[in-house]
This record gives sequence, structure tokens and C-alpha cells, in this order.
Amino acid sequence: MPSSWETLRWVGGLAGQLVLLDQTCLPGELREITCRDVSAVVEAIRALRVRGAPAIGIAAAYGLVLGLQPAAAAGTDALFAALEETRQLLSASRPTAVNLNWALERMGHRARQLRGVLEPPGILAALLAEAQAIHDEDRATCRAIGRHGAALLRDGMGILTHCNAGALAASEYGTALAVIYTAHEAGLRLHVFADETRPLLQGARLTAWELVERGVDTTLICDSMAAQVMREGRVQAVITGADRIAANGDAANKIGTYALAVLADAHQIPFYIAAPHSTFDLTLDCGAAIPIEQRDPREITHGFGRMTAPAGVQVYNPAFDVTPARLIRALITDRGLIAPVTAPRIAAVLQETAPAGGAQRPAGTGNSAAGE
Repeated sequence: MPSSWETLRWVGGLAGQLVLLDQTCLPGELREITCRDVSAVVEAIRALRVRGAPAIGIAAAYGLVLGLQPAAAAGTDALFAALEETRQLLSASRPTAVNLNWALERMGHRARQLRGVLEPPGILAALLAEAQAIHDEDRATCRAIGRHGAALLRDGMGILTHCNAGALAASEYGTALAVIYTAHEAGLRLHVFADETRPLLQGARLTAWELVERGVDTTLICDSMAAQVMREGRVQAVITGADRIAANGDAANKIGTYALAVLADAHQIPFYIAAPHSTFDLTLDCGAAIPIEQRDPREITHGFGRMTAPAGVQVYNPAFDVTPARLIRALITDRGLIAPVTAPRIAAVLQETAPAGGAQRPAGTGNSAAGE
């Protein structure tokens, strides 16, 4: 990742703050914001100042620390009351991706382990260390996804991606873009087609910006151009990220992903999804149970502040859609490739490669009713 910016970072010790790169300002301005309390983190998640399932999970872990700072000197009961209140605030911030609640569950589990063992300041210190561990592990996770996925690519390929699943969506390399970055660094000549990703243009504003920053050969296209680019033979693989993956492999990602999977299938182009093990929600049998966030109609009628639709028109604005597992050639995870994409194969890979006694919690342990 370029040394000039970081998606998020913790500054200071126990009394520190969370510093975020404000992604709503990109690509025109590289601006950081400082979150000094949990309400600022909640606002940043809701407003998409920080976005992408892994990055939101990390931000939520640090947000929990911020929420507990005022209670650290008030006794154990007060600390755990603040923990539950903070968890609920963060959990409600966005409803589709699972990483947010995965991180909150992991932090809560750590706190419960230490109740009666340490005093509140010690618990707070341990939770800050846990949040930093989640952050560090995500860096390694992104690298592992990149290594596993790069093996699927070959020199000269055209790759289509959608929304942003790069360093801005995680801590360092990202998920889908980690595959591209790893192959690029290994010397493969790739050409990436980045969908602009309406209505908020995460592909145009964020993905294209990242790829250009890294020197990757990139062409920006409108979402509606994907079929034509495929028909012309310019694309040999489609790689996207995911915000939640059900036990059977159905995957929720930014709206428009499902359409790309259908198009890829029609053109006999492999469609891949890259995601960490923490994005799997094994409590959900299939994608029909994944909650889909509905966003402000003004994102469509007044995109970036300019009126682009008539007053009074009805608007449907789901932020995500669900791609059926049958359309996914393979899931690229930090624990290896999952192919074919079936419930038994997913369970086998996640179970076989799970750490024996590390700090990570099993996939799907979070509250499945709320996510990113």
C-alpha cells in the first residue's frame, strides 16, 4: 500500500483516537478525520467515510475501545454496561456485512474472559490489544487472499471488478484487489476494467484511484458497459469482494454484482469472489436470509448534491444484492480456494484450516441480523 495514506489507524495508547481516511472526499481530496468517541465511529460507518466489510470490522473494534474509555475508571459493572451499550450502537450502524458483528463478538468474548481477572483499566488495555490484533491479522489475511487468488491469473488477462474491494476496504491490500496487486507485483501484465458502481461511484472514485496509484493498467467503464466489454473478449475473469457469504456460498456484495455474475456465466467467463473467513456467516443456510440494506433515495435522485430525477418519483435503492453460489467459480479466501462452491466444501475448508487455539473466532459467530 502507498506510504502516503492508510485506511485507518489508532493514534495514542489507552486514551487514543481512531483516525480514518474520509473516503467520501476521494478522489479529489486526501482528508483524514479523527474519531474521539463511539458516536463519531457510528457516523463514519453510516456515512461511508469508512466502508468495506473488513475495514468496518476493524473500525468497530476500535470504536468499542472508544466507547469504553469513559467507563474505565467507574468499576467493572459500569464497564460492562458501557460495553453492551457501545456494542448495540455499532451493531446497528449497517445491516448487511457480517464482519462488524464478527469483530464485536470477538471483542466481547475477550472482555468476558477477563471479567473478575483484571480491573477495568486492564480489561480496556486488553481490548485495545485485541483490536490491534484484529487489525494486524487483517493485513496478513489480505496477503493470503492475494497469494491464493493470484494463482488463478495468467499474463495478459483482462480482469473486471466491481465496487471497491481494495486497500480502502481493508487494512492494506484488500480482498479482490489483493489478487490483482499480488499478480501485478509478480510481474503479470494485467488490464483491469473497473465498473464505476452506481449510485455512489465507489469503482470510479475509489477503485480506479487505488489502481492508478499502484501503477496497474486500468480502464474505467460505466456499469452498463460490462456486457459489451465481455462480448468483445476483453475480460477473462471477474473478481469482486463480498460483505456476507452464507453457508451454501450465496454471497452478498454491492448492488450490481449479481448482474455481473449472470453476464459472466452467459459469456463463459469465470466469476470469483475474494473474501476473508470472517465474511462467512455459517448461521445462515442460504443468501435469502441475508439482510439487505436500503439506503437514502437521495443517493439516486440527488447524486453528489445535484438533482438528477424529477421530484416525487419513487425510488428503490438496495445497497447490495446476492449472487447464487452456482454462478461462482471459486471463493478466494485467506484459508485457500473453495471450489466447487458448496456447503460441504465451505465447511470443510473453514474447519480444516481453522487455527487450533488462536485468537480468531469461528466464522458466523456474530449476530446475523446486522453486519457491515
